[in-house]
Amino acid sequence: MTAYDYDLFVIGGGSGGVRAARVAAALGKRVAIAEEYRFGGTCVIRGCVPKKLLVYASQFPEHFEDAAGYGWTVPKADFDWPTLIANKDREIERLEGIYKRNVEGAGAETFHARAELVDRHTVRLAGENRTVTAETILIATGGRPAPHPALPGHEHCITSNEAFHLAQLPKAIVIEGGGYIAVEFANIFHGLGVETTLVYRGAEILSRFDMDLRRTLHETMERKGIRILCHAVSEKVERRPDGRLDVTVSGGEVLVTDQMMLAIGRVPNTEALGLEAAGVRTAKTGAIEVDDYSRSNVDNIWAIGDVTNRVQLTPVAIHEAMCFVETAFKGNPVAPDHDTIATAVFSQPEIGTVGLSEDEAAKRYPELEIYRASFRPMRNTLSGRDEKMLMKLVVDAATRKVLGAHVLGPDAGEMAQLLGIPLKAGVTKDDFDRTMAVHPTAAEEFVTMYKPSYVVRDGRRVD
Repeated sequence: MTAYDYDLFVIGGGSGGVRAARVAAALGKRVAIAEEYRFGGTCVIRGCVPKKLLVYASQFPEHFEDAAGYGWTVPKADFDWPTLIANKDREIERLEGIYKRNVEGAGAETFHARAELVDRHTVRLAGENRTVTAETILIATGGRPAPHPALPGHEHCITSNEAFHLAQLPKAIVIEGGGYIAVEFANIFHGLGVETTLVYRGAEILSRFDMDLRRTLHETMERKGIRILCHAVSEKVERRPDGRLDVTVSGGEVLVTDQMMLAIGRVPNTEALGLEAAGVRTAKTGAIEVDDYSRSNVDNIWAIGDVTNRVQLTPVAIHEAMCFVETAFKGNPVAPDHDTIATAVFSQPEIGTVGLSEDEAAKRYPELEIYRASFRPMRNTLSGRDEKMLMKLVVDAATRKVLGAHVLGPDAGEMAQLLGIPLKAGVTKDDFDRTMAVHPTAAEEFVTMYKPSYVVRDGRRVD
């Protein structure tokens, strides 16, 4: 008989935890996974998937407007928020069922319970009044929206979690934050007809993205009617007698709104997990500290995904899960590769990016060639929409290697996924130049920009 109930116990039923449990079980390992809320985790239940559905919903007003230029007469449209939310909930429920069935179908046992570590090999299942043991434990509990307890009136605020379940669509909303979650929800609510104000303490939205994209998106959002207050913070939130909120921002201006949403970052879910009892070390942020292979300081306890606060993206958690299985169960140590990760911001217009921004590259390379194109995409010509697309390549002048590719405009996320392949392979600008264009497409600009728009030498732009 084996000394433990399971070969692997996974705490957390999000994308990373489910993938690790399913693949390990398929190898014949005795696997169990515990999820205290709903299988699918942040991405499926209250993140990427429902957000993208709301993005689609919010784009229709512009589609209706643009149709006129193409000969369509579209009657005045009405929008019903409860219908959208109900349909979204049905889809999320369907996906949740798939996640659970997949892991059970592979042979893993599932628990709807909170799991807490008792020691390095023992897990307590809260509510079931029992403990189980496992040779290997994987923590994949993800993260949650950061609270703002120092903000007077923070109890009146919502986060992205609650935004997916509002009983009614607000007439006005204030969103604090400048990251991708704040920016995406600002575009969602504005597209659905909500008066939207974005409050951000930084100099420009979307830090760590290429500055050209950040500025262009900011300008486009403001032209659409979204108010953006940079170098500003909320100082207090007060409930009015009529039920609305007064949000006081830097400088004393008071914004009257129906909802105040905090999107000021995310924190790892490590509280009350029993990490101290098991001797697992965490950082000041609460994130579990792991080595290059996702192993904690306790050699049989591993952690992947947002709970480690490395790269907070669902595909990264899944990749880390696959590397964990290779390392822990197949005798093939594989460290997760966090370099050159393609990503997207589903703003309107959306952003797709992979590799280094111009500013990042300028710190690492003595001379860069920057290829940049700004134009109105064909779909906006007959519609009359005055909205431009931006495409940009950052190239190391010495080796001609493409260090970064960035796009703002329709289908930018789709382009970023495909651009991620050649950039990961180390493609050069000459490879781009040798590639035939697909015409007429917006993406063809990436293979037809033959002359640098400008050069960056020792961190300074040279026209």
